[in-house]
Amino acid sequence: DVQLQASGGGLVQAGGSLRLSCAVSVSGFPLDDVAIGWFRQAPGEQREGVSALRFSDGGKRYEDFVKGRFTIFSDNAKNVVYLQMNNLEPGDTAVYYCAADEYGLGALGPYEYTYWGQGTQVTVSS
Repeated sequence: DVQLQASGGGLVQAGGSLRLSCAVSVSGFPLDDVAIGWFRQAPGEQREGVSALRFSDGGKRYEDFVKGRFTIFSDNAKNVVYLQMNNLEPGDTAVYYCAADEYGLGALGPYEYTYWGQGTQVTVSS
């Protein structure tokens, strides 16, 4: 089983930064088996992948629309995965979710992920 707790959302002006946190608790299999993904969903839109990280080898993926602005990284001692978001744009406004893939692939399709945390709202004003 995997429990996820996302936090760190808020209201920020365009060009500002936020850091989202996803606290990960795993039972029944090693943390190295897991990949953590960040996803977002704007009102009226489908949920889309943002970034993912594999605990097994530290491999990372980003969607093109966040490359150069967002960074995913982990604190393995604390079992926390962060999403550092810089140079935020109004188009980044959404509810952000972290999710776990117990097969550790670290893809960016939501259907790859079994476990989901609650969302955290990110609002970027122009």
